Formats: sequence, C-alpha cells, structure tokens
Amino acid sequence: MADRPKLSARPAPRDPTRRPVRPGAPPRPAPSRSAPPRPAAPRDAARPPGEGVRISKLITERGIASRREADEWIEAGWVRVDGRLAVLGQRAAPDARIDIDPKARHEQARRVTILLHKPVGYVSGQAEDGHEPASVLVTPDRRWSQDPSGIHFDRGHLRHLAPAGRLDIDSTGLLVLTQDGRVAKLLIGDETRVEKEYLVRVQQLEPGAPPEHQLQRLRHGLELDGQPLRPAQVSWSNEDQLRFVLREGRKRQIRRMCELVGLKVVGLKRVRIGSVVLGALPPGQWRYLADHERFI
Repeated sequence: MADRPKLSARPAPRDPTRRPVRPGAPPRPAPSRSAPPRPAAPRDAARPPGEGVRISKLITERGIASRREADEWIEAGWVRVDGRLAVLGQRAAPDARIDIDPKARHEQARRVTILLHKPVGYVSGQAEDGHEPASVLVTPDRRWSQDPSGIHFDRGHLRHLAPAGRLDIDSTGLLVLTQDGRVAKLLIGDETRVEKEYLVRVQQLEPGAPPEHQLQRLRHGLELDGQPLRPAQVSWSNEDQLRFVLREGRKRQIRRMCELVGLKVVGLKRVRIGSVVLGALPPGQWRYLADHERFI
C-alpha cells in the first residue's frame, strides 16, 4: 500500500499593512465609516409646488403689469424676487419684494393704446361667423387725420393689439384696443369702476310711453342670468333715445335690460369710456390715446 503524502499546514502570508497584536491586548475597534455629508440645500431654492403665490400673479395684483407681460419679463430675466432672479412658474410669499429691471419699464412705455370708432358689422375680438375683427381697421390709411396724440406710427404698434372690453357686432362707437396690460386690467373685469356711456335708440314694444317705474327698474333692480346688476344711470336724451352710464359690461347687457322693461333697442353707440370721449372721430377710423389722456 502506497504511503500517503504528508499534509503540512503552512501559515497564511502576513499582511504587511496589519500591525501585530500583542498577546492579551484587547482587539482594536474597526475604523468607523461615517456617511458622506449631505450637500446643503441651496438657499435660493424655489418654494415647494403649491406654496406661495405665482410671481406673475403678484405682479398683476400689484398693478405693475398684466399676467402676459409679467411672464414675458420673467422669461427675459427682468424680474428679481427678494434679490434673486425669478423663473417662470416660481411662487413666493405674498409680501415678497419684487424688483423690475428698468428695461421692462421702457418696453412697457413703448406699448400703445388705440381708440377706434367701430362700425356696425365688425366683432370686437376674434373673427367669428364670417365677421371680421375690428382690429383689421387699424391700418395707416385709416388713421384719423386730426389725431392729436403726436405719436409717430410704427408697424410694431399693430402687433398684440387686444380689445379692452366688448362692443356687439350690431353696435357702434368707441372701442379700445391696447398693447398695455395695465389698460386692459383697468377697463375690463368684474372689479372695474370705469364708467361707460351709451346713447341708445329704442322703440316701445307696446303703445304709449313707458311708465316711470319701468325707467326706475333700468336704473336699479334688474337681474341678468340670476345675478343682480349694479346701479346704472339712465335718462331720456330725447323722445326716442336713452342715455345709459354703466360700470359693468355683461354680454348684450343694455339690449337685454331694455327687453325686460318693454323696449326694443334699434341703435346703440358708445360715446365715452371713463374720461375719454369718442368725440369727432369718424366711423371706421382710429387714433392713438395721447400721453396726457387718462381713463380715470
């Protein structure tokens, strides 16, 4: 029987980096491995979604610019909030400090407002039912020759013109088109307090003069779509024409008011918005709102 080879146990090679341990010495604790420090959150981090108020809304509420203008300014890098550059969609505390670059103010100052004598047959806003918007009338050849503004015409004045209020297709008179969001905010919306004056030719639906109490109802007491109307100034300017002064602009409001008291509107013309009057501006022509003119 062949002899088995002898097995010999050789010690494992010594780790040169390991320090020798003395007999009876306590084991050395393993080196602690601490987690890497977390990076500090940036101090200018935006508020979490849903907290605070959008910067563009704050700018609008403070009467600085329209929402569209505010978004354009933020995108252009002209807005800082509490000293830091704002970004689109950012929110902030309602009392945050908002600084606007002078470039934005200069751009805003260049925006114009146009007064148009809208004829019957044109709609105030976007084209609808085959009818053209009133803005197509704002061309160099239709500018009123007696425009007192002294503003030099520029093709850029025709861009981004928006109606600041409505005037029905079968109505005529003063229509405001503007590039300035502040003007639009002033003239339209439920919170506006700017007066609008109309001359309204009417026919009686029933023979005889309308009773005085019906005229009183036009002044106060009517409802449209379940909502009470604000008090209005209504008086006769001649035997078949009423003068209305309103501080709101519901859809076809005057026509519907008259129907409720037995009158049919056969002609409607807006002659004043705030302190700005239609005056001698001819139908189908336009002029600039002069620097010295204010609606209120």
